[in-house]
Amino acid sequence: MKGLKFILAGILFGVIMAKSEAISWYRIQEMFRFQSFHMYGIIGIAVVLGTLSVFLIKKFMIKDIEGNPITFIDKDKSWKKYIIGGSIFGLGWALTGACPGPMFVNIGYGYWSMIIVVLGALAGTYLYGVIKHKLPH
Repeated sequence: MKGLKFILAGILFGVIMAKSEAISWYRIQEMFRFQSFHMYGIIGIAVVLGTLSVFLIKKFMIKDIEGNPITFIDKDKSWKKYIIGGSIFGLGWALTGACPGPMFVNIGYGYWSMIIVVLGALAGTYLYGVIKHKLPH
């Protein structure tokens, strides 16, 4: 029963993704072809809400559900790895029509071909773990 809140949050996330059409392959293709503002609006709202949330957490020193302080660690200022990683992520997103969250929502919707995409993502994550120590960080 401890994990119930995470299951409910996942269900809510899936419903929001489906209702906003963020799981639609066609919407994602429109975005990558610069034919529609729909997905940019969703992503923009997410960025604004995320920024506002971090600001409020820092300003009011909000604690997590267990009462521990929420801390943020500054990241490396090197931008090259973010460009490379973002390009790889974006290429996968454009080719499959889904990023990690919507992959699972699409499976829940009955698009069974997304299982192949999930397996590919898991294989890529595993491969990264295997070669991580050889990569520049």
